[in-house]
Amino acid sequence: MYRSHTCGELRLINNNQKVTVSGWVQKSRDLGGMTFIDLRDRYGIIQLAFNMDLDAELCESARKLGREYVIQVSGVVIERSSKNRNIPTGEVEISVENLQILNKSKTPPFTIEDDTDGGDELRMQYRYLDLRRNPVHQKLLLRNQVALETRKYLDSQNFMDVETPVLIKSTPEGARDFVVPSRMNQGQFYALPQSPQTFKQLLMVSGIDRYYQIVKCFRDEDLRADRQPEFTQIDCEMSFVEQEDVLQTFEGLIKHLFKTVKNVEFEGEFPRMTYKEAMEKYGSDKPDIRFGMEFQDVTSRTQGKGFVVFDSAESVLAINVEGAAEFTRKQLDELTDWVKRPQIGAKGLVYMRYNSDGTFKSSVDKFYDTVELEKWASQTGMKPGDLLLILCGDLDKTRKQLSELRLHLGNQLGLRKVDEFKPLWVVDFPLLEWDENANRWHAMHHPFTSPKPEDDHLLEVDPSKVRANAYDLAMNGVELGGGSIRIHNKDLQAKMFDLLGFTPEQAQAQFGFLMNAFEFGAPPHGGLAFGLDRLVATMGGSESIRDYIAFPKNNSGRDTMIDAPSPLEDEQMNELGIKLK
Repeated sequence: MYRSHTCGELRLINNNQKVTVSGWVQKSRDLGGMTFIDLRDRYGIIQLAFNMDLDAELCESARKLGREYVIQVSGVVIERSSKNRNIPTGEVEISVENLQILNKSKTPPFTIEDDTDGGDELRMQYRYLDLRRNPVHQKLLLRNQVALETRKYLDSQNFMDVETPVLIKSTPEGARDFVVPSRMNQGQFYALPQSPQTFKQLLMVSGIDRYYQIVKCFRDEDLRADRQPEFTQIDCEMSFVEQEDVLQTFEGLIKHLFKTVKNVEFEGEFPRMTYKEAMEKYGSDKPDIRFGMEFQDVTSRTQGKGFVVFDSAESVLAINVEGAAEFTRKQLDELTDWVKRPQIGAKGLVYMRYNSDGTFKSSVDKFYDTVELEKWASQTGMKPGDLLLILCGDLDKTRKQLSELRLHLGNQLGLRKVDEFKPLWVVDFPLLEWDENANRWHAMHHPFTSPKPEDDHLLEVDPSKVRANAYDLAMNGVELGGGSIRIHNKDLQAKMFDLLGFTPEQAQAQFGFLMNAFEFGAPPHGGLAFGLDRLVATMGGSESIRDYIAFPKNNSGRDTMIDAPSPLEDEQMNELGIKLK
């Protein structure tokens, strides 16, 4: 056998035992009469000791070992004279009696240690080497634990794991599809699923009652830290449920995961907030509620005083940054430059200090006297030592800009603690949103989301006021997942398609299979999908999901390790009946 023990399990209780271990050479230290090798496997590191006095030939062989050589050694476990308290095996070492090189290695392009010298692109190019590092191991282990505990919980709640197809029909709603040409049906294409949405609804029609799947989904979107072209969902659906049933069930799942994986317990029910309130207070439908800085609408307080920037704005919004009156002019200039970046798009930033001596200092003192500034302070809840930051412009844009500034300050001031978790249900989303360019309504979630029953009558009168029977779970500024109670009535589904601009023929061509199924006794049903990658990254305290995916794509959607995407051979293109423009 290649090993009797792993590199991470040997302790003082193994003293004087004869053992065999295998792994990769982490580093080597030649001290003349002694050579020490750190041997690493998935489970940890053990020190190997080679003594020139005991076996000179063996010691010489050890000196020739390069980094990342794969070796097998046998020897006796002994107590270390110089102990390393930083690793679990640090009290022992192996006095090596036999060494076998299982495979040599080229010098790796970066150090395979916790703190590596490899940049992102280099590590992604050699991802199989990056995966040897312990921090990456731990991230994948966290993902494994979350997936395992998810299955345990859902199984205990009578959910059935059912696989759905990966090659499906392309649909026009949502993000862009990845399409797959059919060789056997030339000129026709499959699509990779953006989610198993219609299939899980069909499973409810089928009487499955409770379905789940940890499933790959695909969206051809522009990428960022929390988005990949292929991602994993914890996808769930339930029959004979209302919104409250769904929220209680999956609040239970999140509580179970945090307790079993992180030993974090949440007291009481998760707070809830309407979409309207979330946008008014935080400018985001996934607010980070670990800290305050709630928005204050100071439009009426600031307009009509001759300051054209405020007077011409649709909205003037402020946040109170507690204890930040000591910000220097340089810091305020840096914040101004930050909000004026193209990614944020603000034209400027107005500030007001509430000094510790009770006086006020504003960047617009020319237009507002002390009495007016006191009114600002009173409305926004300022105290001596606080700093008020103000943005203005179109309401939606200003909310988005101020939301970004709020999160930026949260990071800067250390208010977004990675070991603090604040969940929040966001409910009562608008069912529809108007697209000015296309001159039609779009479904804010997807076309199968039902309206609130009490808003049904507004569908034909004022669609903009119809609330969706939908819900999202946000945590620490991240949308972990969301879902809705679905439409299960064919007539209501047809009305929704009509509102979204589908002709009856288009609706039948795209979704006829689902509407036909609704004619055979579809039960009331609803569900939710969590983004597994985002959930695990949030639990791990990271903003990027890439390190929690074994083989991720870069921000250009490329896998630099295997060089994908790549061109096809002419023979393959001809078989598929495809010619590039």
